[in-house]
Amino acid sequence: MSLQAELVDALRRQLRAQGLTYAALAARLGLSEATIKRMFSRGSFSLARLEQVCAVLHLGLADLAEEAARATPPLAELSEAQEQALVDDPALLLALYLVLNRWRSEEVLARYRLSAPDWTLLLVRLDRLGIIDLQPGNRARSRTARNFRWRRGGPMQRFFQQRLLPEYFSQSFEGEQEQLLLLSGMLAPASARQMQRRLQELAAEFDALLAQDAGLPAAERLGLSLVLAQRPWSLSLFAPLRRS
Repeated sequence: MSLQAELVDALRRQLRAQGLTYAALAARLGLSEATIKRMFSRGSFSLARLEQVCAVLHLGLADLAEEAARATPPLAELSEAQEQALVDDPALLLALYLVLNRWRSEEVLARYRLSAPDWTLLLVRLDRLGIIDLQPGNRARSRTARNFRWRRGGPMQRFFQQRLLPEYFSQSFEGEQEQLLLLSGMLAPASARQMQRRLQELAAEFDALLAQDAGLPAAERLGLSLVLAQRPWSLSLFAPLRRS
């Protein structure tokens, strides 16, 4: 494969990893979606255009070349051992959260009680776990896809259900950026599947917005968590009233 083709493939992987579609990239560059598709299908990038695409992806040309040489697909999920290491050390979990949300080192040190050596050590540990690639100047490049998910039934999901979920719902949802809707009713199986697809679409939209806003300073963003769930469920308080 030619170097040009390898660079174009690396760009495609980065777009997927960051949840950016051709349409979204076109909008950021002020071009039509058809133009972007043609550029990628033909590999016809001028150096100036290549730099513009890299700027949208927050990559330098050297980063892109390194990605092309590595040609490793992003992680769709972490291993059991990787998740367990994060669950066992809250500081390490925080470090991954900050890396995924592209905090700069100076922002981390200003917001959290971490010294520069502390922060470097956390990044080194994430690198050794194979979750990030640590680059010169403490620049961290995530090896996960932008929309990676925790393992079903894995250490992080268990930790979330046992520890974080009760904490999440223990407070009111009355703030400006908060909302809690409790909906319950009876649907046909086909309608239930439609609702399930809509939840997946909403999760994809959330991932796309994360990628869109990732380049903003940390002070201009807020940590937002969504809990999207659906399951057949009947309240246990009705159990004494049911016929066996």
